[in-house]
Amino acid sequence: MSRSTVLPASLGVARDAVRFPVLYQALRAPVRMALTRLFDLSADGVEYLPASGPYIVAANHHNYLDGLVLGATVPAPIAFLVMPRVYHATPLHPWFHRRMGSIPIEVARPDVGALRRALITLESGGVVGIFPEGPFSVHGRLERGLPGVALLALRSGVPVVPAGIAGTYEALDGRRWYVPRRRPLAVRFGPARRFLRDGTPHRDVRAAVTRRIMDDIAALLP
Repeated sequence: MSRSTVLPASLGVARDAVRFPVLYQALRAPVRMALTRLFDLSADGVEYLPASGPYIVAANHHNYLDGLVLGATVPAPIAFLVMPRVYHATPLHPWFHRRMGSIPIEVARPDVGALRRALITLESGGVVGIFPEGPFSVHGRLERGLPGVALLALRSGVPVVPAGIAGTYEALDGRRWYVPRRRPLAVRFGPARRFLRDGTPHRDVRAAVTRRIMDDIAALLP
């Protein structure tokens, strides 16, 4: 297995001046306010988010609320890797995602273009958000992770911050028109872990790193 190193918590969460996409910046404060007032949003372990430099946020995934929770609590703009059915959900979605800095990715096959764009984002000091399960979990539990997160972690060598999101499944389970019920939402961030950089990681290495990341996420869930 690839060696990994658990990184210490940052002394603070202030970051160097980071340019937010205009739409991202405009929506971030009102979304955070709405989630806090209507859903009692709480965030623990924010000190584990690196105060500067690139990193990957890897989280469990139930529905669109997960992206809102991360976008509202992570102090840097996140370039989310987004599946085609979400990126093209409506005629307006591609316009929205382009202006939010999202990266479309195919999950049914290796997507070299998406990996390249994610690596470029990290090389420029940005933050990439990924939901390793791929499609939404429809059962309210953590599913098996896909190896894309390990490939990105190994190719980039940047820290991976695990995040466990709770309450989003219950908020939308059985709801029509994607309107959530009022339910407390919470996110917990864990210690960042850096994996030994590998330009062409073997399949067994990718599988082991994926399991390590998913175990880190699982440890943060209720």
